[in-house]
Amino acid sequence: MARFIKKISKTAGLSPGALVYVGDAKENNVKITVIDYDPNNLVEKEVKEVQDCFPFKNTSTMTWINIDGLHNIAIIEKLGQHFEVHPLVLEDILNTSQRPKYDDFEAHIFVVLKMIMFDEKAKVIVSEQVSIIFGENFVISFQEKQGDVFDSIRTRIRNNKGRIRKMGADYLAYALMDAIVDSYYVVLEKMGDKIELMGEGLVINPDPHMLQKIHKLKNDAIYLRKSVWPLREVVSGLERGESALIKRQTHIFLKDLYDHTIQVIDTIETFRDMISGMVDIYMSSLSNKMNEVMKVLTMIATIFIPMTFIAGIYGMNFSREASPWNMPELGWKYGYAGVWAVMLCVAAGMIMFFKRKKWL
Repeated sequence: MARFIKKISKTAGLSPGALVYVGDAKENNVKITVIDYDPNNLVEKEVKEVQDCFPFKNTSTMTWINIDGLHNIAIIEKLGQHFEVHPLVLEDILNTSQRPKYDDFEAHIFVVLKMIMFDEKAKVIVSEQVSIIFGENFVISFQEKQGDVFDSIRTRIRNNKGRIRKMGADYLAYALMDAIVDSYYVVLEKMGDKIELMGEGLVINPDPHMLQKIHKLKNDAIYLRKSVWPLREVVSGLERGESALIKRQTHIFLKDLYDHTIQVIDTIETFRDMISGMVDIYMSSLSNKMNEVMKVLTMIATIFIPMTFIAGIYGMNFSREASPWNMPELGWKYGYAGVWAVMLCVAAGMIMFFKRKKWL
């Protein structure tokens, strides 16, 4: 899971719009892919230089430029200058600890959101920031690293399925956001399975290591809430906004996306309540387990108390020769066996009493 707050101290004191990359250091090269299309034609390629993207700015076709890797500030700066992106937007793109938000600059709209996925190999939740800029006929997406949830969108564009190649940049931006929100359901499903299994284990056999797992689940739920909750405002703003870049026919899709976001938020809130209750269940299970142990020990001690008392009396060894009152049982032929019989009868009687009271 990503840090709640990334280190942004190196940006302190700089002027607004100063471009400083805030995120994990990357050694791989930045990958730039371009998909240019209209209802009848498609061009898809990976470019080596950012300048190769410039001709797609004023074409009549629809262009999707995707940048994988933000550590090369020069590429981001050149692309931003050519597409006339405000320096404050470029600063937000490079600062990967941004809160999900959107800004309307008339010529283009800027959206920030978190892409959250489940790593099947490590069995952990991973996330990265995705920034989207879309104008009249272009969409530019910025990702921290390679690997995303947009493969289904690429497939739809390549195969000309659905309405995606007939719609504009606003619909493509919606499709990207919708793919990210849909990926939340996969993460929530995995988290729900963990919560269910852990809940059963807490009741049957509470393990001290479960407390660490509960703490990790709680951190995951907090991060999910922190990442998704502001997205409601973003989608609502896009749906109710009056930007000319968002066509009327796209608003209904944004409304559906808003409903999905609310559903995700409700699920996260439910999980948070369940995880918070797990701590109480853990403590109750431990307390019940301890009570059962103490119950058994108390009954064993209670049974042996009268037996110890009897054994203590006959261990005083007062001689009969000094007085006839000194333990006459010491001279009996069956004294030892008789004392054992008395002690066993006392123990059996107490066990029967416990069972009658349903303490056993």
